[in-house]
Amino acid sequence: MTTTIITAPKEANKLGSLVKAFRKYYVPFLISIALLIVSVVFTILTPGTIRSLTNEISPVGKTLVDGKFVVNLEAVTGYGVRLVIYIVTSFITGVISGFILNTVIQKFSKDLRAQICGKINQLPLNYFDTTQTGDILSVVTNDVDMLSTSLQNSVSMLVQSIVMLVGVLIAMFTACWQMALVVLCSLPIMLVIILLTFKFALPLFNKSQDVLGEVNATVEENYSGQLVIKAFNAEPRKVSEFKQKNGIFGTVLYKSQAIGGLIEPAMSFVSFLTYAAVLVAAGLLFHSGAINEIGIITGFIVYVSLFQEPLAQIGQASSTIQLGTAACNRVFKFLEQEELPAEGEKKWLLDHKNIRGKVEFRDVCFGYDPKKLTIRNFSGKIEPGMKVAIIGPTGAGKTTLVNLLMRFYELTSGDILVDGVSIKDMSREELRDIFGMILQETWVINGTLRENIVYNLKNVDEGRLQGILEETNLAHYVSTLPQGLDTVIQKESALSAGQKQLVTIARAMAENAPMLILDEATSNVDTRTEILIQKAMDSLTKGRTSFVIAHRLSTIKNADLIFVMKDGNIVETGNHDSLMELGGLYSEIYNSQFN
Repeated sequence: MTTTIITAPKEANKLGSLVKAFRKYYVPFLISIALLIVSVVFTILTPGTIRSLTNEISPVGKTLVDGKFVVNLEAVTGYGVRLVIYIVTSFITGVISGFILNTVIQKFSKDLRAQICGKINQLPLNYFDTTQTGDILSVVTNDVDMLSTSLQNSVSMLVQSIVMLVGVLIAMFTACWQMALVVLCSLPIMLVIILLTFKFALPLFNKSQDVLGEVNATVEENYSGQLVIKAFNAEPRKVSEFKQKNGIFGTVLYKSQAIGGLIEPAMSFVSFLTYAAVLVAAGLLFHSGAINEIGIITGFIVYVSLFQEPLAQIGQASSTIQLGTAACNRVFKFLEQEELPAEGEKKWLLDHKNIRGKVEFRDVCFGYDPKKLTIRNFSGKIEPGMKVAIIGPTGAGKTTLVNLLMRFYELTSGDILVDGVSIKDMSREELRDIFGMILQETWVINGTLRENIVYNLKNVDEGRLQGILEETNLAHYVSTLPQGLDTVIQKESALSAGQKQLVTIARAMAENAPMLILDEATSNVDTRTEILIQKAMDSLTKGRTSFVIAHRLSTIKNADLIFVMKDGNIVETGNHDSLMELGGLYSEIYNSQFN
C-alpha cells in the first residue's frame, strides 16, 4: 500500500503566547537562570586553574636543582583546592537551578491542563461539532506533555549554552587569540548545520503532531464505536484505516527524526576536525616561540570541549525543541479559540419562585452555516402550563429549535421570549436554571448512582429521591445493587441503554425545574417501561410548560399543542384531534405508525 503524506497547513508561531502565559513564573525562572549562569561561570573558570596547575607541575621553563626540577607543592595544593571549589560550586548551583526550573515547568504544565479543562467548558458547541474528540484529547495529553518535556530539556540547555559560548570565547581570546580564531572558524559550520536541520525538520515535526491528533481521534472513534464495528464485521476495514493513518504518522516522524538525527554525527565530525586544527596550531605556535607554556595547550583543549559542548547539545536537543514548538502551536491555538461571550455582569431577570412559563418565538431564523438557514421565520406562542409537542421528519429542525431555546446556539435573527423577557438579555446560567432537560443522548459519569441522579444539586431529600426511583421504575434495579444508590458505576457499560435513559430522567426529576424539555426521552426503553415513565412524565409536566420531541406519536396524543415541522418551518399547528381531521402531514405520520 502506498503511503501518502498529508500536507499540514502552516500554523502561526505561538511562542509569544507561551511567553505571556509563563508570566506568573518569571521570578523563580529568573532565579533559576541566575543560578545556572553562576554554575556556568565556575565551569568556565576551571580551565584557567588547570592551565596554572599544569604549568606548576611541568618541567618546561623550570630551573633544575641537582639535576631535578622542583615542584612547589604549596602552589599545587592551592590550585587543587581552588579547582575542587569551582567544580563543587558549579555542581551545587546547577542542581538547585535544575530543581527550581523543573518545579516551575511542572506547575506551568499543571496550569495549562487546568486552562484547557476550563476552556472546554467555555467553547461554543459548534467547535465540538467540527473537531474530533480524539484531537482535543491529544492536545490535553500528548501536546501538553511534549511541551513540558521540551521546556524541561531545552530552556536550561539553551541558557547554559549561550552563557557557555560567550564565556568560553572571552576566556579563549584572553588566553591565546591565535588559537581562539582557529576554534572560531568551526562556529559558522556548526550554525549552518543547526539552521539547515531546523529548516527541514520543523515542518515535519509540526505535521507529526497534527497527524498524531488524527491517530488519537481514530483510536477514540474505534473505541467508542466497538458495538457497531463488530455488528457490521468492519474490523478489517477499521484496522486498515488505522494502519494507513499510523503509517502516515510513522513516515512523517521517521523523516523528521532522521533529519534531526543527522545533526549529532555532523557536529562530532566538525568537533574532531577542530581538535586537530587546535593541536596543529598549538604545535606551530610553540615551535615559533609565540607561546612557551604547556599549560596553555591543555587549558585550550578543555576550552574547545566547553565550546563544542553547547553546540552539540543544541544539535542533540533539536528534535525535542522542534516537537515542543509544534506542541506549543497546537496548545495555544486551542487556548486562543473564540469563547462564549462572558455574562458575569448580567443580573437574573426573572422571579424564579414564580415562573409562569409563557414562551414566544418571534420570526426565529437559524443556520449552522449562516448562508444556509435550517429554520426560517419560525413563530409561535406557548401559554403557561401547556404541553407542547414538536414532531416532524428527521432533519426538520426539532432538536435545533430546542437548542436555540436553551441558547446552546445563538439565533441568526429573530427572538425568543420567556415570560416576556428575551433570552438574549438573560444569562445562559439563568436560562438553563429554569429548564429541566432530558436528552435522547444519555450520559452518565464515573461515580455512584446517587451522584449521577443528584449530579449538580445539593441537599436532595432522601424521601424525594426514593419517590423518583419509584416513578422512574429504577427502585427494583437499585435494590439489586450491593450498595444501593451508593454503588459506583465505573463504566457506562455497567448500565444498559434503557437504564441510562432512566437515570437521565431521574436526574431531570430531581432538578424539579419549572419548565421541561424532553427530547426523545423514552427512545431507549421498552414499551412496558415507557408506559410507566409516561405516567411519571405526565405527573412531572403537570402545571409546567413542557416541550416534548417524540417520534412515537402515541406519547404525545394528550399534548395541548402540537407543532408539525418540515424543513425548518411549522406547517401545521393544533391538537391531536384537530390535526387528524386536517388530514395533512401529522395524520400521514400518525397513520404510518399504526397501519
